[in-house]
Amino acid sequence: MKRIAVFLCLTAAAFAQPRLEVTSRLGTKFYSLPDDKGEVAAAEKALAADPKNLDLLRKLAQAQVNVWQDREAVATLTRALEAAPRDSGLLTERGHREVPLREFARAAADLNRAVTIDPKQMAAWYHLGLAHYFQAEFAPAATAFRQAVETAPNADERINSTNWLYAALRRAGEKDEAARSLVPITPEMKNEAAHTEHYLNLVRLFQGRKTADEILPPEPPAGNTDDEAELRFDTVAYGIGNWHLYNGEPAKAQEYFQRVLKGHIWITWGFVGSEVEVARAAAGKSR
Repeated sequence: MKRIAVFLCLTAAAFAQPRLEVTSRLGTKFYSLPDDKGEVAAAEKALAADPKNLDLLRKLAQAQVNVWQDREAVATLTRALEAAPRDSGLLTERGHREVPLREFARAAADLNRAVTIDPKQMAAWYHLGLAHYFQAEFAPAATAFRQAVETAPNADERINSTNWLYAALRRAGEKDEAARSLVPITPEMKNEAAHTEHYLNLVRLFQGRKTADEILPPEPPAGNTDDEAELRFDTVAYGIGNWHLYNGEPAKAQEYFQRVLKGHIWITWGFVGSEVEVARAAAGKSR
């Protein structure tokens, strides 16, 4: 019995270790977090007792996402989709998790299926826009983000989606339409969710109501362990870099993107987008 107990402890410890999730276009290897709280192990144990239970599959996928095991979450969601292939929520979630894995084409395929099944699935439109955007498919990205704005259930989601709609339209060369997309975000509009403040500040920058210096959070120091501070910086610095890019200042844009890539949260959209732009610049693509 003692040997069995030791074996089980060693096995649990192995599962808790970080796993290689993706190698970026810049050659950087990114890893999951350790499953220190045992959430993934507990979800796997519960699922083992009822392997076809969709709720338990969803719970396992969420536990995996919580520790940045996005590749494992995609595999779990694939299992769930085998039982429910027309579940737009599952398709949306799998597409969402394929984006930080840099599997943009696969994400777009899943998310297109999701919006075909449920055109009111705002999250699917939003992440479909990201999948197109990170492939430099700016016109389709704008179409998706416009749908996200139109199906947004609240002001926070409208603000988030408008930030990306404006950027996609600018990158697509639709400057006048981009300006019109900002009109519904009135001076009186406020965010409710704390994280939406970052996108609202970017929209205010695009509207000319704030400056880049006013909205940029402090850059996290080397060795930073405050994930929220890094998330704030990544989101806004990437948005400002983008703003410089479509305003004809690619060198300035690259400065911001490189600053984002000093961090470690490889799953944020600001990090993914910065990496994409640095890789594109290295390949000689400036669009």
